[in-house]
Amino acid sequence: MSNVAISRRDVRSLIFHLLYAMDSFDYTVPLDEIVDIFNREFETEIKKGGEVTDMVQGVVDERHELDRGIEPLLANWRLERLGCSTRLILRLALWEMRHTDTASTVIINEAIELAKAFSEKDAHKFINGILDEAAKAKAKDL
Repeated sequence: MSNVAISRRDVRSLIFHLLYAMDSFDYTVPLDEIVDIFNREFETEIKKGGEVTDMVQGVVDERHELDRGIEPLLANWRLERLGCSTRLILRLALWEMRHTDTASTVIINEAIELAKAFSEKDAHKFINGILDEAAKAKAKDL
């Protein structure tokens, strides 16, 4: 990235956009190619092997396991019924809860902001409920 300071929210937004692109290509296009497209077409400076690509690759690699972690929290919903953006935001947040030291409250708040910007109307309320349950379950495991 350039010398311009980038917020954690901006980092998460970029990660979300890369995840969305990967999902749009049904995970058939390698992340490096997606990064090249973003860097060229959107004039970003995403560093391969950096935090952003490491997180995206982590979520992509664990997406089936993350989905299995989300499914029991859905109550009367099926994962397939969730919108793409909602599903990706839940995966990213759950991955962060599992692999970072970031407080669950911060992860949930950031997921809500992503949902308000990129998900279906009122999806942020749904995401809040699901991630709150995930955070409670994680706290029991500690």
